[in-house]
Amino acid sequence: MHDAPAADTFADLRRMMVDCQVRPFDVTDQAVLDAMLKIPRELFAGSANAAIACSDAVLKLRGAAETRAMPAPMVVARLIQNADLTPACRVLDVAGASGYSAAVMAGLAGSVTALESDAEFTRQANANFAALGLANARGVTGPLDGAAGVNGPYDVILLNGAFERGLEGLLALLAPKGRLLAIRRSPGQTGLASQAVRYDETAGKFSSRTLFGAAGVLLAPFAALPAFAF
Repeated sequence: MHDAPAADTFADLRRMMVDCQVRPFDVTDQAVLDAMLKIPRELFAGSANAAIACSDAVLKLRGAAETRAMPAPMVVARLIQNADLTPACRVLDVAGASGYSAAVMAGLAGSVTALESDAEFTRQANANFAALGLANARGVTGPLDGAAGVNGPYDVILLNGAFERGLEGLLALLAPKGRLLAIRRSPGQTGLASQAVRYDETAGKFSSRTLFGAAGVLLAPFAALPAFAF
């Protein structure tokens, strides 16, 4: 348990977060930087993590039955920068726990749907959106692979974690010229060896490109199937 700083210091901590972590990680889009400064990360980190909410640590958040890893601020910012958001974009934010990445994108996009498989995270996210007056963000509960609970198409899908397989359901939700951003990990790799990638839809086909190296915690629905030994 960490003692939270006084309320009037959080803005300074966010400024340090942006200046010392986010900017040096090649995040140059001013709209993204402004959104990172505006959204109170400590609100989404929970009371137990508030004191370190603006650090570069990966924070563990607990729902009713599941645990999520809140990605480091610089990873969130650079993924969002590479999403090329516009005010017309319809966004699906997957496995964002209490809603931080969705809240950041809500200031850059037309609408954001935050998909969680744990209803407690959905409740937390909606409470946080309401507290910040984010009328264009909403949380819903359903499988993380997009099999139910959401209706596409989406211009941008952001996966808050690493995958090894199983993106087909989410890719099917992309609009024409849509893009999906996530952290790809090959089976057997460690988190530090994983890479942020972007998938683009073009005439019903998908292409991918590597963006940058990024650590990501593997999300269970996207883990490789166990290999059978003969």
